[in-house]
Amino acid sequence: MNTNIEVGFLLFPNLTQLDLTGPAQVLSRVPNAKVHLVWKGLTPVMTDVGFSINPTTTFETCPQLDVLCVPGGFGIGEQMIDEITLSFLRKQSIGAKYITSVCNGSLILAAAGILKGHKSACHWIWSKYLPLFGVEPINQRVVKDGKFISGGGVTAGIDFAYELAAELAGEDIAKRLQLALEYDPVPPFNCGSPKKAGPALVNEVLALQKDRIVVMETVIQKAALNLGA
Repeated sequence: MNTNIEVGFLLFPNLTQLDLTGPAQVLSRVPNAKVHLVWKGLTPVMTDVGFSINPTTTFETCPQLDVLCVPGGFGIGEQMIDEITLSFLRKQSIGAKYITSVCNGSLILAAAGILKGHKSACHWIWSKYLPLFGVEPINQRVVKDGKFISGGGVTAGIDFAYELAAELAGEDIAKRLQLALEYDPVPPFNCGSPKKAGPALVNEVLALQKDRIVVMETVIQKAALNLGA
């Protein structure tokens, strides 16, 4: 009898590696957890910081996952309209005990129709697009909605992982992991959210992302039409 907790992360080109590697570091230490990095093939996949990550299994060979996790990043647009990726996520979501995401990875799950009628976290730049897919955006670091658990932007994936570890193995284990990994963040600047940063800094960041947002809005609209949302 398989006693593993099968944890699978969708790996795709131009993802934000910390969306994946942060939670993977925590969840890999949950007792009996086995982490899978899943993609269409086994060749290295380039991340958005210029180094690659090796998949450990493919869509075809991936076991039924207990935890399905979708990270985000620059490459989400392609995945939101890729029927091969979306079909894999739909298939896995049927048997998964937890369906999860980090950052704007929630938009990929939304494009697959998996999050319709549910609540989800998302990176603050992209959360406003979730309603196009029938998803309610919640501005929190971690959002729990039944078996749907999501983390906000990038670093929130670590908070998310400890919350999920507690779900999988109990709060005592999650606390031990937090201490073992010395997760005791003290950010040097108090500007890690739009509310704390203020409108001037928010507008600077949005201006830097302007071209990307324009391109992504077109893809998001296409994905919503494909879903019939």
